[in-house]
Amino acid sequence: MADPVTYRPKTADIPAEPGVYRFSDGAGRVIYVGKAVSLRSRLTSYFQDPANLHPRTRTMVFSATHVDWTTVRNELEALQLEYTWIKQYDPRFNIKYRDDKSYPWLCVTWSEDFPRVFVGRGQQRKGWRYFGPYAEAWAIRDSVDTLLTVFPMRSCSPGVFRSAKAAGRPCLMGYIDKCAAPCVGRIEAGAHRQIAADFCQVIDGHAARFIRGLTDQMTAAAASEDYEKAAVLRDQIDALTRVNERNAVVLEASADLDVVALALDPLEVAVELFHVRSGRILAERSWVADRADDADEAQLVEAFLLQIYGDVEGTPEERRRALPPEILVTALPATAAVLSELLSGARGSLVGLRQPRRGAKKALLTTAQRNADQTLALHKARRASDLTTRNQALGEIADVLGLAEVPLRIECYDISHIQGTNTVASMVVFEDGLARKSQYRHFAITSVASNDVGAMKEVLTRRFSRLTAERATLADQDRAGLIDSASRQAKSFAYEPALVVVDGGAPQVAVARATLDDLGFAAIPVVGLAKRLEELWLAGEEYPAILPRTSPGLYLLQHIRDESHRFAITYHRQRRSRSMVESLLDGVPGLGEVRRKALFRAFASLRQLRAATPEQIAQVPGFGPVLAEAVAAAVAEQPGGVNLTTGELLD
Repeated sequence: MADPVTYRPKTADIPAEPGVYRFSDGAGRVIYVGKAVSLRSRLTSYFQDPANLHPRTRTMVFSATHVDWTTVRNELEALQLEYTWIKQYDPRFNIKYRDDKSYPWLCVTWSEDFPRVFVGRGQQRKGWRYFGPYAEAWAIRDSVDTLLTVFPMRSCSPGVFRSAKAAGRPCLMGYIDKCAAPCVGRIEAGAHRQIAADFCQVIDGHAARFIRGLTDQMTAAAASEDYEKAAVLRDQIDALTRVNERNAVVLEASADLDVVALALDPLEVAVELFHVRSGRILAERSWVADRADDADEAQLVEAFLLQIYGDVEGTPEERRRALPPEILVTALPATAAVLSELLSGARGSLVGLRQPRRGAKKALLTTAQRNADQTLALHKARRASDLTTRNQALGEIADVLGLAEVPLRIECYDISHIQGTNTVASMVVFEDGLARKSQYRHFAITSVASNDVGAMKEVLTRRFSRLTAERATLADQDRAGLIDSASRQAKSFAYEPALVVVDGGAPQVAVARATLDDLGFAAIPVVGLAKRLEELWLAGEEYPAILPRTSPGLYLLQHIRDESHRFAITYHRQRRSRSMVESLLDGVPGLGEVRRKALFRAFASLRQLRAATPEQIAQVPGFGPVLAEAVAAAVAEQPGGVNLTTGELLD
C-alpha cells in the first residue's frame, strides 16, 4: 500500500470550488469517486491522521496512489459528473445499490401488429410497454395467467405464433380461451390491440371500470335468463377482483410516487423501494449494500437516488413512468433542491423530494421503513444461521485473536444507563455462533461507580466470582450432572467462556482484562468491539485490529454486540419505568414493596391505573378501600402514563 503522504497534493494547489474528485490505484484503476462543494476542504480531510479516518476510508486512501479532480460551476453539474464517473469506472470503494440480482418486469410488445405479453428481465426495447419491476416473478406470472381469462391477448413467442399460423391451428392457449388466436385470423389486429390496451389499463391499476362494466353485463344476462353467460362473466369479475386486490390502495387514486426507506447499521444499509401508481403499490424492491464510508442517512439517500434514477432512458412516456413526480424519502439530502432539478430534467417535468411528517404518506413511509428494517434483520439472520458462514466466522475470530481453538462459547457484556442513573448490565451467550437465550443474564449495578468502566468491573466480578463459587461447591463426581439429560440444558452457570466480548474500546477492554486476571481467569481472552468504527480492541495493544467489512467474523461479533445492547436497554427501560412509577407512589401511605409488586402485576401502566376505579384497585390482593382511594388520588394527579414494560411515556 502507498503512503498517502507520497501523493498528497499541496493544499494551495487544490481549488476551493465545487468539483468531482477521483482516487486511483497503482494500476490506474479509479477506486473512489466523490463530489464536494469545496474541493480543497474535502480533499484535505482525506490526508489527516489516519487514526481519525473511517476504516474503509483509511483503506481506500492507502490503496490509492493518485488523486485528481475536475472543477464544475455548481452542485448540479457536480452531481451529474459524479454519477457519470461512477457509472463509467465502477469504483470498488463507492457504495453500490445495484447488485447482480435482476428484477422481472412485465412487457407488452406494443409496436408489433399483434402485441404479446410476457414476463422478462434484462435490457428493454424501445416502443414496448413495461410494467414493474416486481420483486417476485411467480406473482406477476400468476396475475398475467388470471388476466388472460378476461383479456385473451397473445402471450406466445414469435416462433410459436409463426408455427400456428402456418399450420392453421391455434396453440393450447387458443383452445382454452386464454388467447383470441390472432394467428389463425379469429380476431382483427385492431380488436386485438384494444384487448391489449385494456390489459395494460388493469395492470396499471385501473380495473374498477372494467369490473363495473362486467357486473352490468352479468346482471343483464341473469335478467334475460342467460345463466351460462352470466357464470362466465362472474368468473371474469372474480379474476379481475383477485388481481386488483393484490395491488393494495394506499393513497388517493391520483397519487403517483416512489417511497424510499433506509435501515442502517455500521456495516451495511438496506433499502426498500415502493412503486406507487394511481394510489396502489404496484411493485417493491429491496437491496442490502455494504456501506462505503461514514456517510449519514441523507448522503446515502442521495447516492441511492442517483444510482436508481440517474440513467432513466426511453420515450418521454417511458421516462415519466419510470420516474414519478414525487419521491418520499426518510431523510432529505443537503442537495435536495439540486437533486430535484437533476431528476426533473431526466423526467421532463417536475420531480419533488419530500419527507412527510404526518398523514397517509407518512404512514406509507413508516411501512416502507419497517420493511427495510426487516430486510436488514433477515439478511443478518441468514448470515448468522448458515453453518458454513458460522464456522468461517469463528475461524476468522480465532485467527485474528491468535486463539489456539475456535471460541465455541462467547459471552458479551454491555452497560446501559442514563447519566449514571438506573445503571444495568447484560450478558448474552452465543454457542457455536448461535444465541443461547436461556443463558442470558442481566445485572442491576449496585456500586457507586456510575461510569461504564466501573460498572463493567462490577458485572465481571459478580459473574466470575459466582463461577468460582459454583465450581468450588461441585464435587468431581457431580460435574457430569450439570447437564439435564432430558432438556440438555445447563442446570447451573458453572461454565467459563472461550471468549469475552465487551461493548467498547480500550478502557473497557483494559478493565475487563484486569478484572479477569485478578479473579484467576487470565487464560480467557478479551476483546472489545467499538461501535463507531467497528474496531477490535485487544488488551495491551496500542492500535485496534480491523477486520474486512464483509468479514463473517465481524458480522458475528457485531451481531453478538447488538444482541447484548438490545438485552441491556430492555432491562434498563424496565428498571427506569419502575423507578418512575415508584417515585410517583412514594407519598401513598401503607404502600409497601409487596403491595407495589402486586399493583404492577395488575396494571401495566399509569394510564391503566388512572382509568381504574378505586373499586377495581381494591380487588388487587392486599388492597383495601382506603389504600385504593389513596392510589387513585395519587395517579389522578399525573398528566400522562408510563408503560411499565418499555418505559415509554404515554399520553
